[in-house]
Amino acid sequence: MTTASARFTVSPMLVRLAGERATGALLRDHGTLYLADGRVVHAESPAAPGIDVLLTTGGRLPRAGWEEAVDRAGARREVGRFLVDSGRLGDGELEICHLGALFDAAYFALAPGSGPTRFRYGVAHWIGPVRPVSASAVERETRRRRELLDQVWPYAAVDTAPVRAREPAPGQAVTRRQRALLELADGVRTPLAIAWALGRPAFHTLLDIRRLAAAGLVETPAEPVAATPAAVPSWVATVSADPDIALLRRLRDALEASL
Repeated sequence: MTTASARFTVSPMLVRLAGERATGALLRDHGTLYLADGRVVHAESPAAPGIDVLLTTGGRLPRAGWEEAVDRAGARREVGRFLVDSGRLGDGELEICHLGALFDAAYFALAPGSGPTRFRYGVAHWIGPVRPVSASAVERETRRRRELLDQVWPYAAVDTAPVRAREPAPGQAVTRRQRALLELADGVRTPLAIAWALGRPAFHTLLDIRRLAAAGLVETPAEPVAATPAAVPSWVATVSADPDIALLRRLRDALEASL
């Protein structure tokens, strides 16, 4: 049986271009997808750290090594091949990092309300061929990521607000990965700024921040409060605003997310 999410099309133009086996760049306000013969070969978004940031800030590749690859192979669109042939990266390592960057950027590029969609035929990216993926795989992964975020913490305002860490409750465990995020949660940086600082994929950072929000480990933006019906006693609204009640809700959501 076809589910509602399976019927939903993230980008009708992407589906059409895949059917046409088009080659070029699909441009939206939040990013660009590069296609070759209808398959997605690369993606970029201002919101997502690119493959260069993931490799260099993440510590896998010196910045000088990346810059040399771009200088020597960028004009002929073979940066990925150069990194492998020069021994800086293994084939599998490049593919994994490239796919991570591709799906990360595609998630933001295909976001709802990302503005008009345009396509420039014949445009190719300088990184060159690494591992193309089908448009249907990109759409499927984009839907999965949207649903996962909502399951963990269904309040999207936390994705764009400055993040401030809270002290863990007595006995509450914090992983090393979470600790690295909390150390940068200074009330000024947003989740995306933290992703760039750590050299981590932006979506995974959003997911980690939502999990921290569900666990009560970061302050969250004020959630819209629906008007209380006149027939409901005033004490109901007071109890709902109690910070202890809000914390219990976050803990409940965290437990549900871990099951």
